[in-house]
Amino acid sequence: MSIIEPRINDLLEKTDQDRFLLCALASKRAHDINDMMRGQRDRAIQLQTAVEIARAADKKPLTIAFNEIAAGDVSYDPDSIDIKNH
Repeated sequence: MSIIEPRINDLLEKTDQDRFLLCALASKRAHDINDMMRGQRDRAIQLQTAVEIARAADKKPLTIAFNEIAAGDVSYDPDSIDIKNH
């Protein structure tokens, strides 16, 4: 599996060339997105609306997370990270 878009170099620019930070940031955001999608899917099943179910399953959470990081919609506070011990 490889990332084509967004390019990995673009993603690394957003995390000061730290691939481990990129992984942690994308993982946390994807987890949040997955939780939101699960809630939306549960609500859609309760309402029985196929349109909302299809919308929730359109893209994978990690893909959405990488796109948000590349767009600058997801960021981190460098002061909150211990660079030497992470």
